[in-house]
Amino acid sequence: MRECPAIIAALPREVKALVRGWREHRLPGKITAYTNDFAVVACAGMGAERATLAVQAALSLKPVTSVLSVGLAGACDPDLHVGDIVRAGVVIDARTGERYSHSLFKQILITTSAIAGSKEKQRLYASYQASAVDMEAATVARLAEAHHLSFRAIKSISDEATFEMLELAQFATADGQFRETAFAAHSALRPQLWPKLFALAGNSKRAVQALTTELESQLNWYRQQG
Repeated sequence: MRECPAIIAALPREVKALVRGWREHRLPGKITAYTNDFAVVACAGMGAERATLAVQAALSLKPVTSVLSVGLAGACDPDLHVGDIVRAGVVIDARTGERYSHSLFKQILITTSAIAGSKEKQRLYASYQASAVDMEAATVARLAEAHHLSFRAIKSISDEATFEMLELAQFATADGQFRETAFAAHSALRPQLWPKLFALAGNSKRAVQALTTELESQLNWYRQQG
């Protein structure tokens, strides 16, 4: 059977450059998917419930053979910097303690139910020696296992271990979206936030560029398998 990877990201902006020229699918429930001749990308928002919808959407569009959880993540390891790529050898669900392993890699990725601040990232590093933290990978891993599909988690660091911007969590919606316009308006009225806001924007851009390069390499590998 020809390889057909499903790439699961939280937000379309994380994969915008990757899917340039692909066919776009606007699906019910604020799900956006993209397909080309051998792969599918699906984005449904942040968190476990939205990751579940994204996986289901991907499976409905293509005969998927493997699943990749991708996107931006926060560093727990203080040695990681913006744009570094984390290839998880172990994914841990912080809520349930479930673990999913990939024998080729060693880094540990923790999945939590909320955006982690600097204190939480430090705690996760101390407790698990976690490299990074995200909000979706454990759910994607669980679903891949349930469908007997291979799984990998590839994340790009967008905020380092000491970076703190607690305001971000206030603008995450119940359906896993991020209210960018509201966040911008909130920040515009608070000059003390501007340095961190500019840093966040630049860091996110660098992280997406690094992620795009990594995923293009991964897709080239899958393309060659066909």
